[in-house]
Amino acid sequence: MKAKHIIITYLFLLSAPLWAKDPNAKPRDFVDVKSVVPDIIVDMRYFGTHNFVGAKIDGYDAPKCLLTDKAAEALKEVQAELRDFGLTLHIYDCYRPQMAVDRFARWAADTKDTKMKKEFYPTVDKKNLFKDGYIAVKSSHSRGSTLDLGIDGLNMGTPFDLFDPLSHTLSGKVGPEARANRLLLKSLMERHGFKNYEMEWWHYTLAKEPYPKTYYNFRLE
Repeated sequence: MKAKHIIITYLFLLSAPLWAKDPNAKPRDFVDVKSVVPDIIVDMRYFGTHNFVGAKIDGYDAPKCLLTDKAAEALKEVQAELRDFGLTLHIYDCYRPQMAVDRFARWAADTKDTKMKKEFYPTVDKKNLFKDGYIAVKSSHSRGSTLDLGIDGLNMGTPFDLFDPLSHTLSGKVGPEARANRLLLKSLMERHGFKNYEMEWWHYTLAKEPYPKTYYNFRLE
């Protein structure tokens, strides 16, 4: 009976749902994107102070872009296509600990802190950031297969993290050059398995992500 019990327990663990994983432990299949795509530009905005909060964000102890290996390998294919034209991807954020998402939520709830409004949300009332979908209590970034990026040196119409309808991927209010560049990025990313969040031209998630229900909280080190 003891052996049978062990086998049943083992089979149960193998089939455990994704939400049963320890969110505070880094999975083995999370990789540093630089180790997979060495020539990619990594510009982790939440490691520094140039972001909509105006401060270094909780959990960003190193300026590293971590993604699941499946997302990193797909990104490698996108970079290979751009490289043929002398272009490169420029990454702003990748895996984001839940503690960082919590920090964003606390910031959004503090409507008196508007020091970065002019640059990052000039036309949006801060009290509406949750309602308008710019800030949420959970982020796909914490699942490890979402990243924010652009094509280095190309006009994308707005800066990264501008909370404004102009940042919608298919906005008709940006110029034709920016629209073309957004569509270039979108077509390349979609060809290699990513899907876009329509409110942000920079936001992409691997469609077949390995951890669709797990929101990790280990620090970037």
